[in-house]
Formats: sequence, structure tokens, C-alpha cells
Amino acid sequence: MFDLYQRVSLNCDFPEHHLKKGDVATLIDYVPHPSNGEQGSVLEIFSATGESIAVVIVPISAIYPLSC
Repeated sequence: MFDLYQRVSLNCDFPEHHLKKGDVATLIDYVPHPSNGEQGSVLEIFSATGESIAVVIVPISAIYPLSC
């Protein structure tokens, strides 16, 4: 599990959200899958200037922690 508000990176593309592998986001919550599938992670995506540009839900397996 990841800590809430931890910065994470995507390990695959999500063209439906205009996100690419390597994009950085902040984990803001977890959501259960409605049919007991893989848990989802709610991510807030920021622009290069720090503005919030989107909130999306992706599978937990689609993220990994950023190195310090």
C-alpha cells in the first residue's frame, strides 16, 4: 500500500485521461472495485506550475512510488 498524499508515477499510458507513463501525481484516496476486482487509486494530477488539472481513478497496479 502507498501512503495517502504520496507522490507517485504512472507505469502505463491512460489516453482517455491524456496521461502518459512517467507522469507524476499525488495519491489522494483508494476506492474498492465494485465487483471485488483490483482496488483503484484516486490521483490528483498537477501541471508543471503546480495547478490541479485533473482527478482520475486508475488501478493500484498502474502506479509506483517516486524515489526520494
